[in-house]
Amino acid sequence: MAPETSPQDDAQAAMPAGLLHWLRAGRLEVAVAPEAGGRIARIRFDGVEWLIGEQQEAAAIGWGCYPMVPWAGRIRQGRFSFDGSPFRLPGNFGVHAIHGVGFSRPWHSEHLDAASAVLTLALPEDGYWPFGGVATQAIHVQPDRLQLRLAVQAGDTPMPAVLGWHPWFRKPDRLLFAPAAMYPRDGEGIAVLPCVDPAQGPWDDCFINHREVTLVSAGQRLQLRADTDHWVVYDGAAHATCVEPQTGPPDGFTLAPNRLQPGQRLQLTFELRWEVDTGDRLAGDDVT
Repeated sequence: MAPETSPQDDAQAAMPAGLLHWLRAGRLEVAVAPEAGGRIARIRFDGVEWLIGEQQEAAAIGWGCYPMVPWAGRIRQGRFSFDGSPFRLPGNFGVHAIHGVGFSRPWHSEHLDAASAVLTLALPEDGYWPFGGVATQAIHVQPDRLQLRLAVQAGDTPMPAVLGWHPWFRKPDRLLFAPAAMYPRDGEGIAVLPCVDPAQGPWDDCFINHREVTLVSAGQRLQLRADTDHWVVYDGAAHATCVEPQTGPPDGFTLAPNRLQPGQRLQLTFELRWEVDTGDRLAGDDVT
């Protein structure tokens, strides 16, 4: 019998949740799965489930809310240049390298309590990722919001880096999203420059967005904020919508290179805040 494919080599291989640690505050409950790529496996507010959870044989990239580190989205054919040298990472999504190495590896639980968690991951220094470094994420639950912080710190050598989160939200009743621009995609489905005016959905695209993004479902409004202007939205699936804050675009090592010096950190914060849906929305919001 052939061995099962690992999520490290195939992003669509199954990824079981493993042991869950529940964080709770007020009406908000969040289940963290350190063994499953350090992801958030469940988010429940006032009894309403917001995430696509683990299912039998669920693909590693297809459920929960997972960190993308040290890159987000696809690296075209796994190829990029850094400090004048060519590199090629193994393809884990066809010929492309997708979503970093963090989502497919177990994270170490540095701190766990009733309402917060801190997880760390020592990045490899091998063919999957030659630069090393350390990734850290902090998860904090409050009665009406979930606060996430993801960081990567270079080790002894410089490294490129793009950070992001990939939440698989259950299909909302409405998506309120008004981006300023978008990256077009080429024949390989990968972002290219220059940016253009946003097209009509459905989307699997990276946008320049300076405004809060809102999902409306089951009488609740979930407001998404992050300290970045790059957001990927995928709403082509019938069962889910992904709204992903990133520090740069897909194929970012080529399109928007970001170099970390030894010991330097890159950080991204992401806040999810809930309130009752009153039916009101700001003029100019796009609804899909």
